Amino acid sequence: MKIVIVIPARLDSSRLRRKMLVDLEGEPLIVRTFQRAMEARCMDRVVVATDSNEIAGVLQAVDAEVVMTSEDARCGSERVAEAARQLEGDVFVNLQGDEPLIDPENIDRVAEPYLRGENPECTTLVYPLIPGDYATISDQHTVKAVMDRDGYALYFSRSPIPYQRERNASTTYYRHIGIYAFRADVLQKFAALEPSMLEREESLEQLRLLENGYRIRCVETTVDSPGINTPEDLDRVRRVFREQAPPV
Repeated sequence: MKIVIVIPARLDSSRLRRKMLVDLEGEPLIVRTFQRAMEARCMDRVVVATDSNEIAGVLQAVDAEVVMTSEDARCGSERVAEAARQLEGDVFVNLQGDEPLIDPENIDRVAEPYLRGENPECTTLVYPLIPGDYATISDQHTVKAVMDRDGYALYFSRSPIPYQRERNASTTYYRHIGIYAFRADVLQKFAALEPSMLEREESLEQLRLLENGYRIRCVETTVDSPGINTPEDLDRVRRVFREQAPPV
């Protein structure tokens, strides 16, 4: 079982300009994410897929492997699929480039079903939210997941799901953590599909799989990590990096 981590990285970003190259305590953001990925035990190879020569340049300066892709990718998983056509692997992990605090054990966790001999079409991570944290549950930037009894995704949404007619703090809500592991053949089939109606409406690429009958296995984790989408997110992650830095 050969597992390849592919980090899709584009330069343009709607909410944080040139996000992948912003400084994060002495290194560009994309370099910090690559360094975390290299700590995962499951990986056979870590590659960054990008259409930007600037991003490629900062990565090559730290001896990271880069695959150049076209500008045609409509989402991160499509860019991963394009890179995968140039690579050998049984499973491809799509790790977003704006996850510099991702716990390497979470990368291993999303690959665990494959390493145990299961053969899901796709896996992803979910994190249980604090009961009664309605501000987070209602936040459109927090993607929620609901699953069946076997842990397969029923739906993902920016809306609070399940909807509560009466607030009940015992209801478990799950936040979706946007890391995926794809079986190689399913990744290519995904990329060949047109964006689906629900995917477009929610702006969630994983809904393309569900709308086309593919199953996503959700793996629960108790370790969360903030991604970076806004200047406020960047400030928060910078503080974490400073707190974690060893004393001089």
